[in-house]
Amino acid sequence: MNQSGAFLTAFLAAVQSLSGRAALAANRPAALDTVARAAALRTDLDAVLAALVDDARASGATWQELGTIFGISRQAAFQRFGHPVDPRTGEPMNTTPLDEAPTIATAVFQDLAEAKWQAVTARFDERMTAGLDADALAAAWAQVIGTVGAFDEAKAPVATRAADVTVVDVPLRFEAGEMVGRLAVRDDGTIAGLFILDPAAATGSEATK
Repeated sequence: MNQSGAFLTAFLAAVQSLSGRAALAANRPAALDTVARAAALRTDLDAVLAALVDDARASGATWQELGTIFGISRQAAFQRFGHPVDPRTGEPMNTTPLDEAPTIATAVFQDLAEAKWQAVTARFDERMTAGLDADALAAAWAQVIGTVGAFDEAKAPVATRAADVTVVDVPLRFEAGEMVGRLAVRDDGTIAGLFILDPAAATGSEATK
């Protein structure tokens, strides 16, 4: 039995066991224990899916075909399941987003909404610090406000790994339109890139920096 088959067999056995426990969960502690076990199965399912996708790729399946199954783009499918190799070293790339990156991104766009320019620039890495000061950042944000109106709210961030940085997209709602705030966060928590994008361009184009 190959690795994906072993993962799937173990997962199905765990699901069957959980089904039996759920039928017996007649009291609060037992019910909560069943919920906890079900939540833990999500990690197991991710491992099963990753192994099955590897098998599908080995059999010739394209990222477009896999993306269609998951209801996502081929790029998103690759970002979730691919195994990119760093051309600089020949070693597998780290594909795990920085855990703190979504929190950092949410804080940054909240600081922009509250005109805390210095708080944002204080997070910049050396290259960003040299290229974008607080006054220029304020002017860029003013340009956004002049286009789509006053800021209303930031929605849930989505983080993906891109080589040496974690890229976080934060949907931003304004008085008269929607934008996407994009932040590139290094593993030390500093900001390597800051963009405000039109949603239609958020798949690759860069806008206000």
